[in-house]
Amino acid sequence: MKTYLAEVLGTFLLVFIGTASVVTGGFGGALPLGQEGIGLAFGIGLIAAAYAIGPISGAHLNPAVTLGVFLAGRLPAKDVIPYWIAQIIGAILASLALWIIVSGQTGGHTGGFGANGWDETKWGMSSAFLWELIGTFTFVTVILGVTAEKHSTAFAGLVIGLTLAGIHFAMIPVTGTSVNPARSIGPALFTGGAALSQLWLFIVAPLIGGAIAGVVAKARIFEKD
Repeated sequence: MKTYLAEVLGTFLLVFIGTASVVTGGFGGALPLGQEGIGLAFGIGLIAAAYAIGPISGAHLNPAVTLGVFLAGRLPAKDVIPYWIAQIIGAILASLALWIIVSGQTGGHTGGFGANGWDETKWGMSSAFLWELIGTFTFVTVILGVTAEKHSTAFAGLVIGLTLAGIHFAMIPVTGTSVNPARSIGPALFTGGAALSQLWLFIVAPLIGGAIAGVVAKARIFEKD
């Protein structure tokens, strides 16, 4: 149970810090943070969560990561669904907390909640799908690489967080960057509209990307003999 609660807390930290940077900072906030700032916020949120609860649960914080870890042979099948449930709960709680906070905004909150989506006048569904699949494959491959028994390092959390930030730098203009079904589910529930209708892509594509990364890791293609 401590493991699953750690995943709830870790996912909460990641989603709250990341999406709050979009909602209260973003491109039109007081700072404003812009694309690079938002990417760093997600990366820093992940680093914080990884070092806070990593020793307890491994700090997956992401159903696609959990699937990849399972397919790589590093997680029992019985833990997959509980991890997913914990991650989704953490993401929903993060979006709920952000909703409560911005609801007190003078004049009311008129923006979204950091939901993912793509502008159909600029990008096709296939582009968004492939972008999320490749981004997640890259992300999970890095995670499985730096946490492998032969390649473990105290800086794994930092490497993983910076990788997530880099992926955001590249992907924000296309999909807002998910590479994490839980991260997309929480904000979509509070945003509604197109965020909900497009949500399926941010569940399916990352899971496929994470699964491919897990299979590749299991095959030890990139491991030294």
